[in-house]
Amino acid sequence: MDVPTLSPPALLEKVGAIVNGHFILTSGGHAAVYVNKDALYPRTLITANLCRAIAEAFSRDRVEAVIAPAIGGVILSQWVAFHFTQLSGRHARREVFALYAEKAEGGSFVIGRGYDKFLPGRRVLVVEDVLTTGGSAKKVVELARAAGGKVIGLGVLCNRGGVTPHDVGDVPQLFALTNIPLEVWMEGDCPLCKQGVPVNTDIGKGREFLARQRAK
Repeated sequence: MDVPTLSPPALLEKVGAIVNGHFILTSGGHAAVYVNKDALYPRTLITANLCRAIAEAFSRDRVEAVIAPAIGGVILSQWVAFHFTQLSGRHARREVFALYAEKAEGGSFVIGRGYDKFLPGRRVLVVEDVLTTGGSAKKVVELARAAGGKVIGLGVLCNRGGVTPHDVGDVPQLFALTNIPLEVWMEGDCPLCKQGVPVNTDIGKGREFLARQRAK
């Protein structure tokens, strides 16, 4: 596979990370397109190349630490930080730290494991895989700032919710490798349901949705 010649959307489609069909989202909404990030992460070469593209987009911002929400963001944080370190130059190479925030009770996040000590006074890039509402990314932006980091931007694989910098804590920059318009319908208004398009039970919340339907 000649990975560098393919655009980010083409790479995501190639590994099955962008899927068309009839999906049930975590919110309960129905959608015709699903971004299945789990299909990407086993593909190390493609993941590495996508993360390099994010690092290159912020190459002039002197990033010193990268932080992401767990779980998938852990992989992104490592790869993006690695590429920042590589891009810093062979002779004056500086290590860029890879950090992550973990989910806590009630849907909040916490920067544990002593990682918060790497943030004060440093220029920080927050990374995320898929933005739908931007809620998780915003929480990490706020945590990084509260820990003393200077957040210079947010880099993501896919913005599928039309999320703006204001939505994620007024970050100075929001960069997405690909943007996919989000069209979501509630059950009673879903044209896919009316057309009899089968619900996908392999990804998303389709299996749970159909179980609830059978229980009615």
